[in-house]
Amino acid sequence: MSQTSADELGFLRGRTALVTGAMGGIGSGIAVALAESGMRLILHDRQASDRDAKITEQVLGVGAMEAEVVHFDLADGEQSAAGFAALASQREVDIVVNAAGIQRTAELGVMTRQTWNDIIAINLSAAFDSTSAFLPGMKERGYGRIINISSVHGLVASREKAAYVSAKHGLIGLTRVAALECAAAGSAASGGVTVNAICPGWVHTPLIEDQIQALAARLASDRDAAVQALVQEKVPSLRMSEPSDVGGLALFLCQRQAHNINGASLTMDGGWTAV
Repeated sequence: MSQTSADELGFLRGRTALVTGAMGGIGSGIAVALAESGMRLILHDRQASDRDAKITEQVLGVGAMEAEVVHFDLADGEQSAAGFAALASQREVDIVVNAAGIQRTAELGVMTRQTWNDIIAINLSAAFDSTSAFLPGMKERGYGRIINISSVHGLVASREKAAYVSAKHGLIGLTRVAALECAAAGSAASGGVTVNAICPGWVHTPLIEDQIQALAARLASDRDAAVQALVQEKVPSLRMSEPSDVGGLALFLCQRQAHNINGASLTMDGGWTAV
């Protein structure tokens, strides 16, 4: 490790980071990346499961100073707002990664209002709740990071994804407004306060792996050929990202030298939105 990178990881050591959806594919990848810098982690999921112990052990194993698991339902507006407010009243949270998300597909006219409500609540309104709870304290202390996991669908549309596309576009809008409201807080020396969005395309998660294996069986091909068949319509690189890739970008955004990256929508889509 270079001296510069060691110094920057030292800058993050002992800070507290909250990751929502931390037991999922992207969320767990981000949690592990942050843990490697020696942070204290608060790992959120909707409800208790056997994944809690697994991810907690994993983050402690790679260097997290502490790890705590919290549960509340982001689809329930009252639970979401109260859960974040309680955490904000108990401790100073330096970094918030809004990684929780769901997706359901249906055409307009078929999609139910309940499906719309749930997707908007978890993918967008929960980020409003967490930003409202934690951004004021970050501004007072002069350092803070809010990282919203949007999507390539925050920049482009897709059929049968009205609620998801709307939520992810809205998350980018929320990111930009919050960035303006915190831009003058802190300094380059303190690290400043920033709010950014990461916009992944295809990411290799357990859910996607099931699709890959099913396609490989249908095409009577190997896994690599199935991946290319799955992504070739949209992704010029013909490959997916890994959760650890998203985690690496999130970790960089937390470092001091990222103090002037603010209000950005950073794509990790293999060139999907370049055309």
